[in-house]
Amino acid sequence: MNDLSGRVAIVTGGHRHLGRAYAIGLARAGARVVVADIADAGSVVEEIRRGGGQAEAVRADVTDADSTEAMAQFAIDRFGRIDVLVNNAGYFKGVRHGAWNEIPIDEWDKSFAVNVKGTWLACRAVFPYMKARTYGKIINVSSGTVSRGVPGFLHYVSAKAAIVGLTRALAREVGDYNICVNTLVPSYVPDDEMLRAEPQRDQLNVRERIFKRTQVPEDLVGTVVFLASPASDFITGQSLLVNGGASFQ
Repeated sequence: MNDLSGRVAIVTGGHRHLGRAYAIGLARAGARVVVADIADAGSVVEEIRRGGGQAEAVRADVTDADSTEAMAQFAIDRFGRIDVLVNNAGYFKGVRHGAWNEIPIDEWDKSFAVNVKGTWLACRAVFPYMKARTYGKIINVSSGTVSRGVPGFLHYVSAKAAIVGLTRALAREVGDYNICVNTLVPSYVPDDEMLRAEPQRDQLNVRERIFKRTQVPEDLVGTVVFLASPASDFITGQSLLVNGGASFQ
């Protein structure tokens, strides 16, 4: 049921870390993958091809409508269809922490532009192709900070909360076309640089989990493949928490 052979998936923000893991995981499940990123994602494509998979890289800025539409057209030109969209591109690592009333306005706007507007534009870009085939899987990405109300970066938490509402409303609007829209909700998943810079932050998250270890990108891949596969054809509008028991819905 988790076999994605013959399907085509787009992963935004696929150049590194979580996006890279999703792209490789989808390819291993049999999907042909378009790795979209504002940076060069060629290294991920080469890794997928070395493993026997099919992938192409495309430059895409999710905050720009023309760019997201070109991304979708690129997938159609290369592979002829779009079955899956993983809206992984986000603004997190560079987010400035601080008191809610001291967040610069341009910082607030950037958080919503990438995390919310970018998700919406990517969904809008792939929709005509999914509608034409009356089938599709859209996987949006929120954050465990929403349920916990984490202080210090209100703009990020607010934007990721908006993703949950976007998913639920969009699921109702596209359900007639057999398009499933769900939200993946990870906990804190640090990369090596983040672990070196803030080891105490990781340990705080580890202590809060039932499973006492650092969450890694591979912990999320199975859920992404499941949501992209026929096994989840009757699941839509839902938020799936993958957090080692850090919080419950």
